[in-house]
Formats: sequence, structure tokens, C-alpha cells
Amino acid sequence: MKNNFSRRNFLKTAALSSTAVAIPGCVNAASDKDSEHDNHSFKLNENPLKLGVMTYNIAKEWDIETVIKNLTEAEFQSVELRTTHGHGIEVTMSAAERAEVKKRFEDSPLEAISLASAFKYHYTDPAELKKSIEGTKEYTLLARDVGAIGFRVFPNEFPPEVSEEQTMEQIGKALAEVGEFAYNTGVEIRVCVHGKGTNRISVIKKIIDYSQSPHVYVNWNCNDNDIEGEGLEHNFNLVKDRIRSLHTHELWNPDYPYRQLFRLLSENNFTGYCNAEISGNDDPVRLLKYYRGLFLALQDAL
Repeated sequence: MKNNFSRRNFLKTAALSSTAVAIPGCVNAASDKDSEHDNHSFKLNENPLKLGVMTYNIAKEWDIETVIKNLTEAEFQSVELRTTHGHGIEVTMSAAERAEVKKRFEDSPLEAISLASAFKYHYTDPAELKKSIEGTKEYTLLARDVGAIGFRVFPNEFPPEVSEEQTMEQIGKALAEVGEFAYNTGVEIRVCVHGKGTNRISVIKKIIDYSQSPHVYVNWNCNDNDIEGEGLEHNFNLVKDRIRSLHTHELWNPDYPYRQLFRLLSENNFTGYCNAEISGNDDPVRLLKYYRGLFLALQDAL
């Protein structure tokens, strides 16, 4: 092999070496500076959104004391209690029992509670529709008595025998009735973006318009079709002033833009709770701690 290491190359190498010796640390100076710049460019978000649990899956068998204990240990701030589940919060409770539930949560570290139901307003049978409306009112009074700030309901689908417009108008008017009733008791009615065909933001927007009520609110449900049409931000803007709560699901899912959604909520000064609706495992508290960690990381708060 031909030796190309000439006297000129030797002198150049020697000069560079002597410079490095004369200025200790100069070889790493640029990289250290870049690292320092990177550290200063990241600003920790000190005001992240608030986190709760929707008990439909992970906590459906927990009694009230277990709910409080586990969520406190996992550093969650709120809970949305699903009726008909293990917590036992039902309209059959006496006034004294309701007052006791309210006190137990008020004395706990949790900031707030809400209730969730399966009441829905798509029925073509007037008797079924009336039954759901009256049932909603009855449970709204329960929500008030136990100190809940909101009550979740469904739309829930489009019956094939009537037009979609007719169904949306019917749901909207039903929500107006229960929404006004709830408002007068100090509770918010929150319609979930849920169901067959009714799980689209554009549909929920029409339903709210049909209600003509300022007291019908939205539970954002983090559905795959939230990004359809003109995209997440456009759909978010359709109902942003009505969003009072959320159901978040698998935060690791790269197909749903959770980071963008959290940014939009923060920019719109959202003060409600993002309630995790997830399945549990044999170590639910540890799972919830991991969930909280990812929830904060997606907001640059960890």
C-alpha cells in the first residue's frame, strides 16, 4: 500500500493536536454546548390536564373504599362512577346513604366525582323514550345527592325505520329536557360521542344544535373517526365550547393523536377531567401509575 502520509499532513495533524492540548476540553466543547442548549429548550409543562378513571372496565367491581384507595395511590384526581356496577350507587339508596357517599368522597383526596349511565334517546317507541328521559331525571337527582358534578348519557344509534335527521332532532330535544332539569339541580348532562353512527363529532354537533339548549354538554370519547373529514382540529372546534369531560383509552396507540388533542384542550383552557376507560389486570394500581406517567409525558409534564 502506498504511504500518503506526507510531511505536510504530519504538520497539520500536529497543529491540531497541540491546539487540543492547549485548550482542555475543546474537543467536547461543541457537543457540551449543544447538550446544554437542548436542556434549556425543553420547558416542563407545569399545568397538565387532570386525570380520572371511568369505572366501566378497570374498576367495575371496586366498592367505594377501594375506588378511593386505589385512585389516591395512583395519584388520579377524579372518578366517573358507572351506575349498575360494584360501587352500589343507585337510585334505591336512601337519603342517609346518599349523604354518606357524598361525605366519603368529599373527605377523600379526590377532587371530584361524576356518574355515568346507559340512558339513551334514539327509541322510536314513545313509551321507551319517555322511560329513558324520566330515568335520567331520577338519576340526575342521585348525582346531585352524592355530590357528582356531571351525568353521562348516550345518543345512541340511528334506527333504520326513520331518517337520521328525525332521530338527531328527537335526541336533541330529549337532551334539552334532561339538560335543563339537570342544570336546575346543579349537575351537567354530558352526551357521549358514542353509538352506531352517532359516534361522530359532526352528528353530535347537529344533535346539540337541535337541542337549542346551552346546558347540553359533550363527553369526548376519543374515537378513531375523530380525525375523519377535515381532521381532528376541525372536529374539535365544532364542539370545543361544550366539552366537559373525556374518555381516553390506550394512550400508547399511535393511530390516535392524543398529544394533539391534549394540546387543543390546553389551548382552550379545558378544566374538566380526562377519564381513563381501560381494561385492568392483576395489578391495577401499577397499571394506573404507568397510565398516569404516559398521560403526563404526552403533555411534556414529566
